[in-house]
Amino acid sequence: MFFEGAPDYPKPDRLWRMIAKLGVTALGGSATVFRMLKKYGNKYAESHDLSNLRMLGNTGEAIDPDTWFWLHKTVGREKCPMINLSGGTEIFGCFLLPLPVKPLKPSTLGGPGLGMDIDVFNDRGEPVRGEVGYLVCKKPAPSMTRGFWKEPKRYIETYWSRWSNVWYHGDWASIDKDGFWFLHGRADDVIKVAGKRIGPAEIESILNQHPAVYESACIGVPHELKGEEVMCLAVLKPGYDSSQELKDALVGEVVKNMGKPFRPKEVSIVGDLPRTRSGKIMRRLMRAVLLGKELGDTSALENPNALKEVAKVAKS
Repeated sequence: MFFEGAPDYPKPDRLWRMIAKLGVTALGGSATVFRMLKKYGNKYAESHDLSNLRMLGNTGEAIDPDTWFWLHKTVGREKCPMINLSGGTEIFGCFLLPLPVKPLKPSTLGGPGLGMDIDVFNDRGEPVRGEVGYLVCKKPAPSMTRGFWKEPKRYIETYWSRWSNVWYHGDWASIDKDGFWFLHGRADDVIKVAGKRIGPAEIESILNQHPAVYESACIGVPHELKGEEVMCLAVLKPGYDSSQELKDALVGEVVKNMGKPFRPKEVSIVGDLPRTRSGKIMRRLMRAVLLGKELGDTSALENPNALKEVAKVAKS
């Protein structure tokens, strides 16, 4: 089914009300939309009969464990499998796709989709396990685009030039010891602290589990000794106010889970984060504003006022 407008307007229960009224059986969305609905608490979802739901889905961006669990327990009533998949406009189909009949871990994408030869490479083009690397496809798939409109050279440079006959998708991914696959954000968003690489999603997942945080975004900013250090922006849930105590607590959570090398320079509280129309956070624009650089292309930006929020942080 399709509907026009926002899923939380005119009331935060709009989506749940439609699911109950129309008997929707599969609910798919992006992590940003689900985090937006989660911030209103459980009462709206629990006040409607969602028993018709058989399956939940997420795509477009990595989903943090806290939001994954909220969907599983509050929306899916612990009976709906979470189909967290990775594809792309350029391939139409799915690189990674969990099956509803197989076990799942929070935030996992299961494994390669049907007929897909997917792997995780390090900088040398070698398969790696238990560490973050690049998501690649080693064989062509029928749904892959054959090129960019009137730009065949740019198509080859973008997807096929890093390693011979290997599709480079530009996402960070990892495979754990049990064979489960995870995404960690875009490779061009990578943060490199003292020679150690980390995807922003790894830190954001930690911040998003704090009861006061609705959503967060992390970037790398220059540091004289470490090369880069972590800078975080967080949006709070209704009923919580910014304070130095809260900021210190969020920094402490990152240190506790990631170690002292990844201690954020600071965690700043903002009212909103810049995002695309499909809900993806535009970290590139955040970084440009914080470092006083040219913004570049902003045609995909849905909420320009969010950049003013980031600009306030840059001035403080």
